[in-house]
Amino acid sequence: MTLPHVVRSRTLLAGLVLVGTFTAGAALAPVLAPFDPYSVPERLEAASLRPPRAPFHLGTDLLGRDLLSRILYGGRVSLVVGVGAELAAAFVGILVGLVAGRVDGLLMRLTDVVMAFPALVLGIGIVAVFQAPGLDKVVLVLVLLGWTTIARVVRGEVLALKERDFVVAARALGVRDAALVRRYLLPNLMAPLLVAATIGVAGNIVAEAGLSFLGLGAQPPTISWGAMLAEGQAFLTTSPWVAVFPGVALMLAVLGVNLLGDGLRDVLDPRLRGGR
Repeated sequence: MTLPHVVRSRTLLAGLVLVGTFTAGAALAPVLAPFDPYSVPERLEAASLRPPRAPFHLGTDLLGRDLLSRILYGGRVSLVVGVGAELAAAFVGILVGLVAGRVDGLLMRLTDVVMAFPALVLGIGIVAVFQAPGLDKVVLVLVLLGWTTIARVVRGEVLALKERDFVVAARALGVRDAALVRRYLLPNLMAPLLVAATIGVAGNIVAEAGLSFLGLGAQPPTISWGAMLAEGQAFLTTSPWVAVFPGVALMLAVLGVNLLGDGLRDVLDPRLRGGR
C-alpha cells in the first residue's frame, strides 16, 4: 500500500479522518472535556436538561451533567470494547481458520452453529448465568460470536494459498508446517484480515451500544453511548439533545470505521486497484 493509493482513496481518507477524530477525542478526554462527566451539580434544578448553549455546548442531561464531556468519555468505552474484543476474536479466529484450512469439516460446522446464535440472546444468557451485567460480559459475547467471521476469512485464504506455486514449492523443499504458516501464509493473510477486523470493530461498537441500551452492558458510573441513549429516550419530545447527540456520535464513529474498512479493501486488493 503506497501513499498515492491512499491519497486517491477518498473513502479511506474519510474513514481515517473520522476514526482519527474519535480516537483523539477519546484519548484526550481528560483534557478536552470542559466539565467533570460524573459530577452532579449542587443546583440540580438550574442545570437539569439545559439546551445546547455555552458553556454546555451540547446541553445537559437530567442530572445536569455536561453531554459533551460524557460523549468524549463514552467514546473510550466504545473504542476499547470494539478494538479489544476484535483482537481477542481475531486471535481465536486465526487459529481456527488455519486448522480448518488443513482439516476442514467439524470446525466449519462448529462455526456455522456459533454464527446461528443471535448476539442479544447470547448476551441475555451470559448475564443470567453470571447474574450480573457488565462490560466484561459484553466483551465475552462479542468474542464468542466474532471469531467466526475471521475464521471463515482465514480458512478461505488458506485453501486458496496452499495451491499456489510458492507454497507447493516450499512443501517440496521440506519446509515444516509452522515455518510455512509463519513465512508464507500469515503475511499473505494480513490484508484480508485487516479489512475483516476493521469491519468487525464497527459491529462490536454497535453491539456494545445495543446491549448497554438494554441494560446488559455498561453500568453506572461507567459512561457508554448506548446507556446514554437509553437515558435520553424518555426526553425525545421535550429535550431531544439528550439522546440525539450520543446517537450522532455513535453513528459517525461506526460510519468512520466502516469507511476505513472499505477504503482498506479498495487499497489493499490489487484487483480493485487495477479496475480503477
